[in-house]
Amino acid sequence: MSKVGKQSINIPESVKIEIGEKTIKFTGKNGSLEAPILSGVKPKFEDNILSFEIEDDSKQTRSNWGTSRALSNNALLGVQEDFIKELKVEGVGYRAAVEGNSITFNVGYSHPVKFDLPEGVTAFVEKNIIKVSGADKRAVGETAAKMRAIRKPEPYKGTGIMYVDEVIRRKAGKKVAGASE
Repeated sequence: MSKVGKQSINIPESVKIEIGEKTIKFTGKNGSLEAPILSGVKPKFEDNILSFEIEDDSKQTRSNWGTSRALSNNALLGVQEDFIKELKVEGVGYRAAVEGNSITFNVGYSHPVKFDLPEGVTAFVEKNIIKVSGADKRAVGETAAKMRAIRKPEPYKGTGIMYVDEVIRRKAGKKVAGASE
């Protein structure tokens, strides 16, 4: 049994839900999002409670059961309020600036790096902290990961673009040559 799949989702009054053949559409104050209905899983909506049932007991169907429920829950949370990822730009002279629908990074390269934000994702910069937000959890996480990949944190000085709560394992530098006993 899937521990995630068997849990039901309480749908608040402010969110409208439409169950289609292949997707479930959630509409709320942040717009609308769709969650896929994976094979072998049937959604059931009664009395503002969304639950999922499986058609057979194969391993793939049980996996799809929990995944369908999780994707639906993420879509429900996204139409109610934005998901947020925070990145930190660390290093001497490293900075980021928002310009319209893109971010320009100065992170130690010979040229500034321009990063275009995808549709539905917004970002703003406060000092050296970049806050990426949006209704779609996957898009927010993917955008933050692509920003981090521009200049990954390096283990010797700890500079680069990193998540705010990320811990960088530091390495020791070279030992002084000629040190004798």
